Amino acid sequence: MLLQRNKLGSVRPPKRCRSDMDNTSTSDIVIINGNSHPDLANMVAERMGIKNGGCSVFHKSNRETIVEISDSVRGKDIYIIQTGTKDANNNIMELLIMAYACKTSSARSIVGVIPYLPYSKQCKMRKRGCIVSKLLAKMMCTSGLTHIITMDLHQKEIQGFFDIPVDNLRASPFLLQYIQESIPDYRNSVIVARNPGVAKKANSYAERLRLTLAVIHGEQKETDADEVDGRYSPPPTSSNRQRTTSVSVGVPEHIVKVKPPLTIVGDVSGRIAIMVDDLIDDVQAFVAAAEMLKENGACKIYVLATHGLLSSDAPRQLEESPIDEIVVTNTIPHEIQKLQCHKIKTIDISILIAEAIRRIHNKESMSYLFRNVTLED
Repeated sequence: MLLQRNKLGSVRPPKRCRSDMDNTSTSDIVIINGNSHPDLANMVAERMGIKNGGCSVFHKSNRETIVEISDSVRGKDIYIIQTGTKDANNNIMELLIMAYACKTSSARSIVGVIPYLPYSKQCKMRKRGCIVSKLLAKMMCTSGLTHIITMDLHQKEIQGFFDIPVDNLRASPFLLQYIQESIPDYRNSVIVARNPGVAKKANSYAERLRLTLAVIHGEQKETDADEVDGRYSPPPTSSNRQRTTSVSVGVPEHIVKVKPPLTIVGDVSGRIAIMVDDLIDDVQAFVAAAEMLKENGACKIYVLATHGLLSSDAPRQLEESPIDEIVVTNTIPHEIQKLQCHKIKTIDISILIAEAIRRIHNKESMSYLFRNVTLED
């Protein structure tokens, strides 16, 4: 390599060609992963054309988590791929310790790629509990994470719990494509919301596919707010209690909820019913909804969701249910569940995660990944 001298006689390095700069940029990316979903991490690394970083995560006999990073991370951009599974607590501790290990090793940035964020359903105050999602967000920020990439949060407002940027990716384009390409005669379908809370998401699918919407409404399992826990006890009425106001009436009592019988708002007779949701874990509600749809004349029943947690004996219940097919993405590993239930189909979303990582690393706009995505998604 020839060196050039300036007018003062000092040596200056030659200008680097663009390919050298691209290689240097690629070498700054390090992808590591915990034990939650190594297959997804390997698929993302392969799509990006880089080698998965050397990181070993194991547990001692007392179940303490040990993290060993074999490669240097000083001054590099670290992407930790760690999703939530049925072993959520270990998944979280592995992520926090990996992030803190990179932080104390002088990594330039640490991005947590968490396709399914654990505890995302505990994002509201229940009885005398707490908002666990807020606690988890503070722990992640403290551990050293500088950015979060996740997918289809249970509630979009969870992004506000973090003090760092959060990119909430959408799996709906993959699920919509599956409906169009893999469900025969999908034009004869109706999108079904298994409860009014999912109606907004179901309506978005119906509008994109130009299909009609049906909503299942009626008696459901009692919510925590309906249980008697002492908060609704009436105020004391004894004469020795001093009133602070001159109002003669007491505090109005809460009106007891009387839920109507389970009914379907919409026509599903002779049509393909497609239920959509963000998470399938406890499948009893899905099975009950499917039986209701079958009784009302639905010819086929599909269930589509982003995250397939499928805990406990969910595969057996789905296998014995009138549901014809369950379609989930690979944000959560479910190979064992697929062996127990042949109805489960998987959609690969590793290309979306790889593109998000590439755009963040190159400081490109993320808006392309959210193109044509409305607030109702």
